[in-house]
Amino acid sequence: MHTASPDLARSMLDAAPDAMIIIDASGIIRFTNRQVAALFGYGQEEIVGEPIEVLLPERFRARHIGHRERYSNSVRVRPMGVGLELFGRRRNGTEFPVEISLSPIVDDEQLDIAQGLVAAAIRDVTDRKRVEAELIVAREAADAARESADQARDLADRANLGKSRFLATASHDLRQPLQTLEMLNGALRRRTTDPQSIEALAQQGQAIAAMSRLLNALLDISKLESGAIRPEPTDFEVAAIFEELRLEFASTATNKGLELEIERCNEAAYSDPSLVEQILRNLVSNAVKYTPKGFVRLRCLHEAGLVRLEVVDTGIGIPQDELPYIYEEFYQVGVPTNVSRDGYGLGLSIVQRLVKLLTLKLDVHSEVGKGSAFSLVLPASSGGANASPSLSMPCVDNLPRQIGEACVLLVEDDEAVRRATSMLLELEGYRVTLVTSLREAIQHVQAGNRVDLLISDYHLNEGETGTQVIAALREILGVTLKAVLMTGDTSSAIKQLPGDRYLRITSKPIKADELLALLRALLAA
Repeated sequence: MHTASPDLARSMLDAAPDAMIIIDASGIIRFTNRQVAALFGYGQEEIVGEPIEVLLPERFRARHIGHRERYSNSVRVRPMGVGLELFGRRRNGTEFPVEISLSPIVDDEQLDIAQGLVAAAIRDVTDRKRVEAELIVAREAADAARESADQARDLADRANLGKSRFLATASHDLRQPLQTLEMLNGALRRRTTDPQSIEALAQQGQAIAAMSRLLNALLDISKLESGAIRPEPTDFEVAAIFEELRLEFASTATNKGLELEIERCNEAAYSDPSLVEQILRNLVSNAVKYTPKGFVRLRCLHEAGLVRLEVVDTGIGIPQDELPYIYEEFYQVGVPTNVSRDGYGLGLSIVQRLVKLLTLKLDVHSEVGKGSAFSLVLPASSGGANASPSLSMPCVDNLPRQIGEACVLLVEDDEAVRRATSMLLELEGYRVTLVTSLREAIQHVQAGNRVDLLISDYHLNEGETGTQVIAALREILGVTLKAVLMTGDTSSAIKQLPGDRYLRITSKPIKADELLALLRALLAA
């Protein structure tokens, strides 16, 4: 298997989401990536050749030399300073809390520690510490306010707000590195020809996908149990949800040789459309996963004052004696607890929680070897609105793989995600311009540069949002600019974002192939 070039290796390290430092046996810094400059304020020429202690507060430096020497006598992969508060020191003297992971660098040919080199990955955890402190303050305040019912209600609201902020921060911080890994994996798959490397990247992609599914499921359950999710019922057209699910699962079903049937639905219902969509997404995902051949069908039926949404499949079915257990966490039909799993058995547990939260009814009928049918019953829209025909998008699988000369403006304030996404898009043939803020995006357009498609993160620095970028550029250009809004935020604020036929909103981490398919479909619309 051929070895990656030094330039490619440096590019990969520069695209890593964390600050990366390589240290020799005597504690001297031998290499830093770009994130070190952003985090500590030192240029590479200033810091390489200096002892690692220069990045520590002065009060810890003498003690750290002893810690470093003990680690060199027992080198292994591990987090640094377990149970301790760790701090870094910037060039300007300011301090900030960090997490540090240490890994020895192994010589692939000799299978030993290469020249005593150790890699340190460093992450700034200031925001997380701040949110944790806010949670502690909220809990302490709640304990002190039990005397008054009014005070208790107020503090409960503050505690829920703290939970919501903590989950939003955790969601964003965990999704960003996964998004970077997914984009890098997609870029490497497009420039690698060695069979062993292709197989390794495929396995890495599967691991990233598994981490993403588990992260999404655990965050969903945490938000439901913490009370951070509150339903916002409204009248909505079912066709819009059906179209989103068709676009999301068409490629997956086709790859399995399944027929995905999304029937036309002109019904309007009354509930929280975002949470209803999440319920149906989990049901369709399960149907595709457990259907080896045949079809998966999504349809709607009108009943007196009700709308019944059904997910029907020709899958393996569920034994009658197992039906009472399918909503339990980590339970999977026909899968023993001690074998490898496809998924984690959390989808239906989330479905059950959402159904209870929305006070809806969910029925299931199943027969082993013939398939299953899940029926979600919703109140019909009280306004009697007629659903307009759903917007038809060209089939993603029939579109050309490359767009060629399309000019993409990427607005992303996270350098690792920005560089990894740019690398993927450029390998696919797009012409990409990178900016980090609303001001830079406006300057780029006002300079007369062509923009065929905008990709923007939702949360930008200084409180700016991707929706502000989209609105500003559309006003300047005088056209409906096609845009993709990427976000790691899963709070209720995202559900309230206005949508249109030239805007797609997608959650991080999104797979590289899915992002590219989304761009092709949007450009062809």
